[in-house]
Amino acid sequence: MSGSRADSQAGGRVMLEAPARLEKEVRKSVFLAQAAPVATPAEALDFVRAVSVADATHNCWAYRIGQDYRSDDAGEPGGTAGRPILQVIDGQGFDRTVVVVTRWFGGIKLGAGGLVRAYGGTAAECLRLAPRTPIVTLVRLAFHCGFADLALLRARLGAMDAVVEEEAFDATGADLVVAVPEARMDEAVARIGDLTRGQSVPRVLD
Repeated sequence: MSGSRADSQAGGRVMLEAPARLEKEVRKSVFLAQAAPVATPAEALDFVRAVSVADATHNCWAYRIGQDYRSDDAGEPGGTAGRPILQVIDGQGFDRTVVVVTRWFGGIKLGAGGLVRAYGGTAAECLRLAPRTPIVTLVRLAFHCGFADLALLRARLGAMDAVVEEEAFDATGADLVVAVPEARMDEAVARIGDLTRGQSVPRVLD
């Protein structure tokens, strides 16, 4: 399964602070969920390959990275494993996240509904207990400021959680590229204008 949607960094998305794992038994089958923060689909697939257990019955997985998502039932009946894992990732507001749920069959068939609950439930509990951190969408602003304003600008923008990404000096001052949380962009633009008495006009970079 693959597809796209609107940018998922908006609306309070979160990501894992570190890899997480959780194991549980469901009617004698053992389910092991392993989750990790990832930045690209290639990194997600690398994680899937790294943690999949060759002698397990199934290694089912899903990831969500912004507009990119994918899931795999890995031999389980269609829609009973990968899709429930993806629904858990989305339902708990995670982004930049991959989850692999490995199953060792214990001899009792669970049926389609039982599989959905087992795979989704194991993934859900793993993510629910894992430390998470908010995803902050950043906007990059470029502007020039004089030497006299540079120190104060740095201090005031730093207090707004802005980070100077690039700095190049010339005879009159510095060309800056600053990453600012999207929610504070208007405030940052106004602050830059005020501190430089209207001499610096930031522009938003793509």
